[in-house]
Amino acid sequence: MILHRAIAIDGPAASGKSTLARILSKRLGLIMVNSGAMYRAVTWKVLRDGVDPTDRAAVVDALRGMELECGVDGLSSTVKVDGIDPGDELRSEEVNSNVSAVAAVPEVRECLVSLQRDFLKLGDVVMEGRDIGTVVFPETPYKIYMDADPSVREARREEVGEVDSVAARDHADSRRETAPLKIAEGAAILDTSGHTIETGVAAALDILRSQGFLMSTEDGSSPL
Repeated sequence: MILHRAIAIDGPAASGKSTLARILSKRLGLIMVNSGAMYRAVTWKVLRDGVDPTDRAAVVDALRGMELECGVDGLSSTVKVDGIDPGDELRSEEVNSNVSAVAAVPEVRECLVSLQRDFLKLGDVVMEGRDIGTVVFPETPYKIYMDADPSVREARREEVGEVDSVAARDHADSRRETAPLKIAEGAAILDTSGHTIETGVAAALDILRSQGFLMSTEDGSSPL
């Protein structure tokens, strides 16, 4: 079995993880894995089946009855539940409001962490989430913890039409018993409050260079 390299990007909601991961994926030719979409997919199915997302036993029963299919389309990860791609429904207000409760269930995390690690069999990955550097790939030397002022993150959520409170998400994510949100050992902290997308990416590339991640683009030039 050939295992590849993983760049772990962690941080709270609206810190810029997904944007950075997408850009790094394109620039470095890595598989971009949105781990949050996997938790949202399980949450979507739980809600669709009328299961109380705060009832751990019921969520576990629902999980056991699901067929989760994770794959790659180009350089982007995909997830289907029972053969269905939930698409834009993963970003619905109802899913936003309940994903933290579902993600806090240990059995859900155990199942999805295993699926997340399997992506490393396919190629080098950049994976973003809340426990990538602490739980999924704790041994990778390439770790970035992204953050931003809460007011900046609230504004970013509102810009994309998401109205759930980042403070509430932060509280739930950082205080759950299983894999709470925290800075991984060896991670470099990148505060994006005062960054544009371009300067944030440049700062992230500087971090990766300092951590020893080197990869050439298809034309042979170095993106780092």
